[in-house]
Formats: sequence, C-alpha cells, structure tokens
Amino acid sequence: MRTKTLLLTAALAAAGIASSMAQAVYSVNAVGYVNTALKPGFNLVSNPLKGADNSIKALFTNVPNNFRVYKFNGTTYDIATYSTVLGAWNPAANGNLTVAPGEGVFVQNPGTTDLTITFVGEVPQGTDSNTTIPAGFSIRASAVPQTGLASTDLKFPAANNDRIYKWSNAAATYAPFTYSTLLNAWNPSEPTINVGEAVFVRMGASTPWNRNFSVNQ
Repeated sequence: MRTKTLLLTAALAAAGIASSMAQAVYSVNAVGYVNTALKPGFNLVSNPLKGADNSIKALFTNVPNNFRVYKFNGTTYDIATYSTVLGAWNPAANGNLTVAPGEGVFVQNPGTTDLTITFVGEVPQGTDSNTTIPAGFSIRASAVPQTGLASTDLKFPAANNDRIYKWSNAAATYAPFTYSTLLNAWNPSEPTINVGEAVFVRMGASTPWNRNFSVNQ
C-alpha cells in the first residue's frame, strides 16, 4: 500500500521500528501534569499540556544519553539527540523546536526499561484548545488531555477518505483507519486516541480541529 510505504519510509528509515505506545496517568485540573511512560525503542507521543516552554529541550528533561526526538516537518524528520556528555541537545537548533498541544513526535528511548516523562502545564481551553490539521501527512494529537473516540469524543474533523494511522507495538507497523462520508463511519472502526498519544494523519485539505474546550463542561 503506497500510503503506508510513504509513512513507514518517512517514519524512521534508519531502523525497523518496534515501539510501544505511551501510557499516561493524568490529573484533571486547569493546571496539572501528565506522566507518560516511554517503552524502550520508539514511541509516538504528544505534548498534552500547555507549558511555559514547549521546546523539546524543556519538555524532555532528565533523559538518558542518546535519547532522540523526531519531529516530522511534512517531508522528513528533524532529529534532536540528547548527549549527557555535553549536557545538551544536538543539534542545538533542533532542541529548540517546539511541540505544542495538538502536535506529536516520535521519541526513542535507548534504554531497556520504561522511562517516565512528566509534562506540566495548563489544560488548553477556549481558543487554545483549537488547532488546524494541515493537508497531507502530519503527526497530530488531541489538544485537550482526554482519551476518547477520535470523532465521537474528541471531535476529530474527518472528511471522506481522511485517515488516521495508529502506531501498533505488537505489529510494529501502522494500523490505518479511514473515514467514509457514504457510511458516516470509520473503517474498520473508529480509533481511540489516548492521553499522551499522537497519531499520523492524512487529510485531503487543511482542516480546523476546534474544541473550544472548558474544564467546566
């Protein structure tokens, strides 16, 4: 399948990826935290909270040597690698790249055990909870730290033939979900997006993903 090949090639051509999805524990407050467990290898994760600094170097702290973050730029990946020897990200410019709520990245845990990353910040509300998904391929996530069905619960704005690709640890590949306006449904089923999880999406056109969320809802 051509689209899957494109995604897999872009996703990490350097290696055959065997990753585990992030699992998250979170507090439901206007200001809170999300603990995301990164399995050894590659994980497709999101930044679930609005922090004072949403740069890679601020989001991913206390990480081991050779911990890597891969931010998809629409064609390939900008890669930031942490060096404990230098105490810095390499290249430095990539450590300054931002990952806002609603966006996602691949991260590589080089260790052999789970690594927990704690995100601290505000739950995006109002216009801060609204994002725009670009046309074509991108890595996206819910801008609000909620787990739910993509369209039913999280209001993912799917049009005909728009697709969500969830990374599957067990199969070491993407599981595709395609929206059909004819059926008014997802095929093979409506995907669930978890707190702290990001997904690849393919959109036919640039589309607003508006939540106008309030913690008082």
